[in-house]
Amino acid sequence: MSRAKYYYRHFLSLLHKHQNCIHALRQIHSHFLVLNIDHIPALALWNSILKHYSLGPSPQDAIFLFNYLRTKPNPISFDSFTYSYLIKACANTKRPDPGNQIHCLSTKAGFHDHVHVQTALVNMYLDCGRLVYANKVFDEMPERNLVTWNVLITGFIKWGEIKFARAVFDVMPERNVVSWTGLIDGYTRMNLFREALSLFREMFVYKDIKPTEVTLLAIFPSIWNIGCLEFCQMVHAYGEKTGLNKMDVRVKNCLVDAYSKSGCIESARRAFLEIDDSSRNLVSWTSIISGFAMHGMAIEASEFYARMESKGVRPNAITFLSVLNACSHGGLVDEGIGYFEKMVDGCGIKPGIKHYGALIDMLGRAGRLEEAERIALGVPGNIGDSVVVWRTLLGACSLYGDVELGERVTRRIMEMEREYGGDYVLMSNILCGAGRFEDSERARRMMDEMKACKVPGVTLV
Repeated sequence: MSRAKYYYRHFLSLLHKHQNCIHALRQIHSHFLVLNIDHIPALALWNSILKHYSLGPSPQDAIFLFNYLRTKPNPISFDSFTYSYLIKACANTKRPDPGNQIHCLSTKAGFHDHVHVQTALVNMYLDCGRLVYANKVFDEMPERNLVTWNVLITGFIKWGEIKFARAVFDVMPERNVVSWTGLIDGYTRMNLFREALSLFREMFVYKDIKPTEVTLLAIFPSIWNIGCLEFCQMVHAYGEKTGLNKMDVRVKNCLVDAYSKSGCIESARRAFLEIDDSSRNLVSWTSIISGFAMHGMAIEASEFYARMESKGVRPNAITFLSVLNACSHGGLVDEGIGYFEKMVDGCGIKPGIKHYGALIDMLGRAGRLEEAERIALGVPGNIGDSVVVWRTLLGACSLYGDVELGERVTRRIMEMEREYGGDYVLMSNILCGAGRFEDSERARRMMDEMKACKVPGVTLV
């Protein structure tokens, strides 16, 4: 083997081996500069370095390297790969100005009609929020491929421009599963759940395009937000038939969640039990525990939490929040307090505002109002919107008609926020229940004077 080939293969091997280590990449870069071997195919190596820089944690290094190579006494003639990697670096730095400069240089170099370079430019402008520029580049492209169309769709979706994304989708000369999945995901992100389900049905039933695991993951939030059990069963059956359920545990975890939120906890339990022991992860256990909590099945939630611990799976803050909610709805107060203490002392997890809210709700439901007040007074002020825990306690005061504590809690709430009408209504109801009608009316008048908003009731039926 010649010396040139040896160095070429050696550098490429090192770059491939250390592509995720920026320190090693810079060492290889420096070594290559020191050797200054002009008789090996330098462009391929420089392109490889540019690629790893652009995809790594310091994409700006790709731009610095390019500027150095341009100013060398014997400058290199760059190819389409060079410009594609540089444009990707500009996209990852979210800096459109260097991207504009690279755009100009690539045009001067004759890549104005190169489909891959122009697609990279469309993606870069979209990543940087320059939607008009991206659309202009797209419109001026003499040739587009399916990737170009999909990049434009996903870019519009990223910025919430679902109508533009749909307009592009409708005029595409051909579509693949990526196109459909991108738009389904866009509808889901914009809370247009029925549109997402309708598009999924059109893709699957009428166009006979087979969804991938990514498509299923994109449609699940729409399923459980609508509570569409029929769709959940259809996706479950398709996953079993194609093997996606066993191939990707995320699909199975989403099934557990979707069945729970669609009102069929027994199907959620069966979906969970179908997951192999070796595949079950923390998300699997948390999903089923959360499902039991949602359905008021505190004993089952506690049982599955114990089974999770016996398997050596360490719970996180979300797991504890789920089991605390289960204990709250199921009346397992002492068990819930035990879980809270285990979270703080046993697992070293710092409780958030939702954990405190669940604990106070649990004590409030059980009528242990003074204990709930002591915990509310001990909530740190820097962990979130602490008014939530006081509102939870005020609800418990209303349930048990505790006027004295209700007045103290209301004063606390008023110190933090005065614009929420529900606080005045609750206190008015507490006073009315105690026969203090004048004070009750005064609370109502105060709400009107403060122009506090009252959230109207809604129905999902």
